[in-house]
Amino acid sequence: MTDETDPQSDSKPSRRDPEGHRQALITATLDLVAERGVPDTTVSRIIERAGLSRGMIHLHFKCKEGLLIAAARHFSESYATEVETQLVEAGSSPAEIIVAAVRADLSERVLNPRTARLWHGFRGITNPDPEIAACCGTRGGLVKETIEAAFLNLATTEGQSNPERLARDATFGTMALLEGMCADYLANMQTFSRSDAERVILRFITGLFPRHFSPKA
Repeated sequence: MTDETDPQSDSKPSRRDPEGHRQALITATLDLVAERGVPDTTVSRIIERAGLSRGMIHLHFKCKEGLLIAAARHFSESYATEVETQLVEAGSSPAEIIVAAVRADLSERVLNPRTARLWHGFRGITNPDPEIAACCGTRGGLVKETIEAAFLNLATTEGQSNPERLARDATFGTMALLEGMCADYLANMQTFSRSDAERVILRFITGLFPRHFSPKA
């Protein structure tokens, strides 16, 4: 999910283009959150960036908070679309699906300066805003659902006494590691290694399912 996902058009939306106005406001909001963070993404800056009047925010989103929720939802949906596109190329076995999901989440199209700043910006306000938490939290979403189903498949096939618990633990640990890698990337963009991040996560997964995984050397 790179800048291509939410391109900023040089042309202003036409006066009779409500969907164009709506998208321009969302794009302007995402640009500003990535550049300045949520607290400094003011209504004045949004409408200046979008080239629209203040009344357009009220017309389409009722208020700034409604616009922030719509922008977070749009960002989350774009992320899910990119991950899903990459998962299409994955193999059919549960282990292949899990590895593909991890690689997709660490890929440059999903994890880049813009997206890392957006995740950080939106997650910083998730506690007071449950609707944004639902869009940008780590307890749900496509990656979690995909790997949890695959982990459950593996645990059931192995005849584990409590496959549901093992699948939940494996999923929670993997998601926590992916979240940590995103934070590490944001703080250390120049030295961050995607291959190192993938190896660390696979070491964790291998410890739970040694018959199905092996960490990269």
